[in-house]
Amino acid sequence: MTFASDNWAGASTRVMEALGNASAGDAPAYGGDAFTARAKALLADTFEHEVAAFFVATGSAANALCLSAFSRPAGVVFGAMDAHIARDEAAAPFLLAPGTTFHAVEGPDGRIGPEELSEALCYYPPGVVHHGQATAVSLTNVNEFGQCYTPDETAAVADVAKRRGLRVHLDGARFSNALAFTGATPADLTWRAGVDAVSLGLTKTGGWCAEVAVFFDPAVAEDVAYRHKQAAQLFSKNRFAAAQVIALLEDGHALTLAAHANAMGHRLAEAVAAAPDAALVLPTQSNEVFAWLSPAAARRLEAAGYPVRTWLPHTRRLPPPPDPAWTMARFVASFRTREEDVDRFAATLAAPAAAPA
Repeated sequence: MTFASDNWAGASTRVMEALGNASAGDAPAYGGDAFTARAKALLADTFEHEVAAFFVATGSAANALCLSAFSRPAGVVFGAMDAHIARDEAAAPFLLAPGTTFHAVEGPDGRIGPEELSEALCYYPPGVVHHGQATAVSLTNVNEFGQCYTPDETAAVADVAKRRGLRVHLDGARFSNALAFTGATPADLTWRAGVDAVSLGLTKTGGWCAEVAVFFDPAVAEDVAYRHKQAAQLFSKNRFAAAQVIALLEDGHALTLAAHANAMGHRLAEAVAAAPDAALVLPTQSNEVFAWLSPAAARRLEAAGYPVRTWLPHTRRLPPPPDPAWTMARFVASFRTREEDVDRFAATLAAPAAAPA
């Protein structure tokens, strides 16, 4: 167990069994199968709302598809400075929506608040052709520093966005982890709070390749279907994607897996907080732990086989390190993390630094 990322973990046993079941016999292609129909019905039940759902291969594809549906000429999408769509997707969302640009919004702990969004919108007055058109705001829950938006926090941002006619997109790569932490329902954390579309990520939760672009206005379905095809995301054997979604949504399986990952993340955080030359950057809310590490602590972990991924945040609104020489690293628990895995990590981190030769 390396704690490098939850997407290093395999798929849950239930998901693998579902894939095997989906492979038996023939089924109509391109989503015309019973598995896809069942998955879409489950998504509607999960969100307590009629939805238009499109199965895609990656979270980046889901983000791009959602945002392209809301694109306009000279459109501007607002998001956190360290958002995945800004830093980790090679401008994929804007490849599907040519001419769209991104406006980075800086907020505390990587969050966007209503005040920060209001200030950013001032740079794009309606009807001024030189500045572009404010189109959408994208939130990430769990966000890029392991922090979760509550329904009220989401609604506060959405209220500002709606007053300017913006659509609200939610990057939910770790949405199940946010649900497990907040205790909110999927509906409360999305459409009831003003979200128009969500990139529902289930791969990190325990899927093999399970990502869905979910829209709460079914009227967009026809246009998005063509965008889906143009983006080369229409699976011929969609039943395999749908089978994973069914396995993860039925009986709250994804939420159970996410709750376990969160619990192991909090155990990891306790290990970091107890170490003599490490410290938490922020209180841990999900399965992601962000830590300040001394050079000696980083060397100990690397020597023991734990990759130390240096995290270089773009936002300045984070607590400072205890020492300028310390660096930020991220460690992630998964549904497969065991208590003994965390305890071995904790023992390595707690080991005293070797005396100079």
